[in-house]
Amino acid sequence: MISLIDRPKKIFYILFIFSIFITYLGYLFYLQAIKTGDFAIRAIITSRRVEVLPSQRGEIFDRNFDVPLAINNDSFALLVIPAEIPSELKETVFSKLAQAIGISIDEIRRKIPPSYYRLYQSIEIATGISPEVVFSIAERIDEFPGVSWLSRPKRNYLESGSFSHIIGYVGEITSDELKVLYNHGYQAGDIIGKAGIEYQYDLLLRGADGKQYKTVDARGRKINITPFDVTPPQMGSNVVLTIDRNLQVLAEKALGQRIGSITVLKPATGEILALASWPSFDANQLTARGGNNYFANLLSDQRTPLINRAIQSHYPPASTIKMVMTTAIIEEKVINPEETILCAGEISLGDRIFRCWIRKPGHGRLNLQEALAQSCDVYFWEVGNNRLGIERIVSYYRDFGLGTPTGIDLRGEASGFVPTPQWKERRFNERWSSGDTLNISIGQGYLLVTPLQAANMLAMIVNDGIIYKPHLLHEVRSYQNNEVVSVIEPEILLQSRISNDAFRQTRENLRSVLVSGTARYPVNTRVVEIAGKTGTAEVGLTDRWHSWFIGYAPYNYEHIEDVIIVCAMIEAANEWEWWAPYATNIIFQGYFGNQTFEEAVRRLGLTRQVTPSTERIE
Repeated sequence: MISLIDRPKKIFYILFIFSIFITYLGYLFYLQAIKTGDFAIRAIITSRRVEVLPSQRGEIFDRNFDVPLAINNDSFALLVIPAEIPSELKETVFSKLAQAIGISIDEIRRKIPPSYYRLYQSIEIATGISPEVVFSIAERIDEFPGVSWLSRPKRNYLESGSFSHIIGYVGEITSDELKVLYNHGYQAGDIIGKAGIEYQYDLLLRGADGKQYKTVDARGRKINITPFDVTPPQMGSNVVLTIDRNLQVLAEKALGQRIGSITVLKPATGEILALASWPSFDANQLTARGGNNYFANLLSDQRTPLINRAIQSHYPPASTIKMVMTTAIIEEKVINPEETILCAGEISLGDRIFRCWIRKPGHGRLNLQEALAQSCDVYFWEVGNNRLGIERIVSYYRDFGLGTPTGIDLRGEASGFVPTPQWKERRFNERWSSGDTLNISIGQGYLLVTPLQAANMLAMIVNDGIIYKPHLLHEVRSYQNNEVVSVIEPEILLQSRISNDAFRQTRENLRSVLVSGTARYPVNTRVVEIAGKTGTAEVGLTDRWHSWFIGYAPYNYEHIEDVIIVCAMIEAANEWEWWAPYATNIIFQGYFGNQTFEEAVRRLGLTRQVTPSTERIE
């Protein structure tokens, strides 16, 4: 009876074991016959290692497209495969390597900790290695097991100083940057633009990295020496700027070692011909070994050399704003331009006395043209407060683009500021006063503009009501044959409804500043006729002020394409010498006289070091 009971169990076990056997046979057939193709592909993928072949960045040129401003020098990155260095030789190899490339052994230990010693993957320990160093290592390669190198061109800037604020510099992508740029094809270790044109047009300049594949074993060791399936890198596009190299150098030297900026603009197109700011920095030192220390020194410098003062600093425009006020007065017809107002040197408002910049007894009776030429504060106080009013003044300032970034193709642009009664009440819980209107009428108080915005103010007047968007990119050229890929066309930024007649009269009045007004002595070049406006902004000091001059030439132009605007802004941090009009004079002399800085200074009878003056001229 027991055997009859056990028999079904035996049959069940036999069938169970048989079914398992059949299942395994089927699965083996499935793996070997059906999935063999998939596994073969997976094995190939697993055994392949991709190595990136870095692309070269496109070169950067000035508008003349002759000698580049930024190029690529031959340079290498040094790699180490830790597992290929025998354990007993690791410290010796590290020591020799550190000595050969000029870094500390601790830096190598930090990049190759003991946990990496069994890796067969390449670890990059240094970049920017010169060919001479690589040749030296190659000659003694038996002393450097596991060491290899690959070409990684290094950026070199042929022009530095004031060019650095424009061109910028490059550096290795950070983890935070990678989070933002990963979807644009960026990878860890990429060299990207950090500032200036390098940053703004990085996607154009960076090109496309190449790739090469090699076969490795299960531990990551290379099996074949010769790579296969190579995709060569593609160099980035060449970028041509609107900057004129010679004019930029002229502006830089005219500015000298004075904290401030000089902007040269073509009003017909919005092209920036020069953008000089001092103090500046050396972009090559930022990309060299030890660049972090240099960067830290720049950050700690109280003069803020990393700031491009032409677009990233804003100041009270002082009497340069009177060109806008003049346009508004003519357009609104709030006073006959020939009607005179008495300047006795001061006006009273409540219990306060507002004094004109000139000493007693004042300018006497002045009409609009004379008031602009002599920069009479009293005239513009009276008309601004009693005839125009704050609402119309604010409206005209905004029509001229003040308080809004220009959109220049450099990041970090300041917006300036146009105060309003509503803003003051919200900000300080105080009502707008007539004293505030007096201040804003002569470019003081809370009103702030950047030098580029100030240049655009004059561009509006010169262009009969149009401001073109300022830009630095002129055209893009192919890296293969330098053929033009794209050209930047002028783009209207602002267009005013002010009458052409109002602008024409304002230009005539601006010419009087040079003929019989505040700029007749410092701006005395004879190579071209100039019109413009001086300005001296109070900053709370008794012995120095911000110095402004904004001018254009030729005054009686036949073709607007021939006109340039120069805006010089010298900060009160410098020893007072009212340098802005003199710097502008040098630039107009050099540009229209086709002269270098030295030739222009000699022709104008100036010396490179102007004796500081305590005279304050508005």
